[in-house]
Amino acid sequence: MKRAKRILSLFTALAISSTICLSNFGAGVKAVDSNNDDWLHCQGDKIYDMYGNEVWLTGANWFGFNCSENVFHGAWYDVKGILTSVADKGIGFLRIPVSTELLYSWMKGKPNPVSSVTASNNPPYHVCNPDFYDPETDDVKNSMEIFDIIMGYCKELGIKVMVDVHSPDANNSGHNYELWYGKDTTTAGVVTTDMWIDTLAWLADKYKNDDTILALDLKNEPHGKRGYTGDTCPDTIAKWDDSKDENNWKYASEQCAKAILAENPNLLIMIEGIEQYPKTEKGYTYNTPDIWGATGDASPWHGAWWGGNLRGVRDFPVNLGSLNSQIVYSPHDYGPSVYAQSWFDKDFTTQTLLDDYWYDSWAYIDDQKIAPLLIGEWGGHMDAGKNQKWMTLLRDYMIKNRISHTFWCINPNSGDTGGLIGNDWSTWDMEKYGLLEPALWQTSGGKFIGLDHVVPLGSNGISLGEYFDTPAPVVLLGDANEDGAVDALDFAVLKQHLLGVAVKINVKNADMNADGNIDALDIAKLKALLLNK
Repeated sequence: MKRAKRILSLFTALAISSTICLSNFGAGVKAVDSNNDDWLHCQGDKIYDMYGNEVWLTGANWFGFNCSENVFHGAWYDVKGILTSVADKGIGFLRIPVSTELLYSWMKGKPNPVSSVTASNNPPYHVCNPDFYDPETDDVKNSMEIFDIIMGYCKELGIKVMVDVHSPDANNSGHNYELWYGKDTTTAGVVTTDMWIDTLAWLADKYKNDDTILALDLKNEPHGKRGYTGDTCPDTIAKWDDSKDENNWKYASEQCAKAILAENPNLLIMIEGIEQYPKTEKGYTYNTPDIWGATGDASPWHGAWWGGNLRGVRDFPVNLGSLNSQIVYSPHDYGPSVYAQSWFDKDFTTQTLLDDYWYDSWAYIDDQKIAPLLIGEWGGHMDAGKNQKWMTLLRDYMIKNRISHTFWCINPNSGDTGGLIGNDWSTWDMEKYGLLEPALWQTSGGKFIGLDHVVPLGSNGISLGEYFDTPAPVVLLGDANEDGAVDALDFAVLKQHLLGVAVKINVKNADMNADGNIDALDIAKLKALLLNK
């Protein structure tokens, strides 16, 4: 079922924004966590840290890197100041949409330029974001340089990140495109499946020694309806079955996830749903001819929000072999202000939503402990009516079942949902934040819990290490497999890692020369150590 999520353009946003700049001059610099021990994994329907403690991922979305500006919307204000406010409000897990086109430009060493850092400020332009400018030329840095700077801010503030491939091309409406391949872009040409996989594997490799980015969301809202085109499933829609067809999202996500985890086996892999799934209980498949005008039980299809239909997991679960521990399923869910779905026609309750849509579309995955869930997008306008009622019911269901989530969105310029921050990018909508705040991970005393073992989340939070009373990890150089000894097994693990084999490895212990890289120099030093040289 269609959901045309509208993202207002930069120019529309600027037309309704003020030009106040929140200067980050004089901001204090915190010590950052360089232990690289914040990676996560899954068991059943729960997510755990490296020390076996259950964690809860709660946060929000901030878009812009997926759009034609190739940078956060709002970057004409003080980005570090906004992120500081985000951390102080307890948003510890930030979903950042990007495009394959943008990642491709980074991978090829020709990063797309940004177009909005200076858009609404008076000279000197760099007063808001001095780090975004080359100190010698005073030119704005490119999109990859700015993204790396923002990752540094997140590390300092205790914020962890999930990167989401929101669209193939850099496009403010790119989410409307159904698939992860086939779109023509300015920089990359036509995006292919291989290009989509290669760019995400490249990103995983780039950040494999930095646990700021904990997860990759493979593709935002793969969708498309079967349509009335005869008895063959069109290749223009995302489907979920046991085929190796290019438009089979289940197969594509497996191939992409395996390539990513070959570079960094510690990343969480977020796999969204599709839009339409055949009623297999009635014997229908994707090649079943449509019934013209059929609705309800007469239709061969189970409908859903874009990215919201995970019925296929029951019949054809994603299989990553020994790395299934990294899979998180990530449906999107919205209320009636976005689209008037049939399950909103009645005086709905949590139970009717479960019966009519939630349970068979995605909630069964958590209930049956198949894998964890993370609701990657939910949110909407505060209407004192049905939409606000839906948001409250979903929020309370996620709290009760400890389902992870990222709220849509921080930005004020999302046309059909609005945002947590106003058009000045500094004033928070406290009514909407008040709805979200109970679903942010916090102690009984109201301290927000971050996902970094050392750095507390903002000024109102604590670190994961403090919450669980986890001691700082001891670095045992050479103990690549973390068994407490340095021996031939570590040499074998390190060698496999260098050969590109997906193995669990403690990169801090394996970095024998402490240069931040795992390479031939480290294996040489480990060999020398084992030979007592």
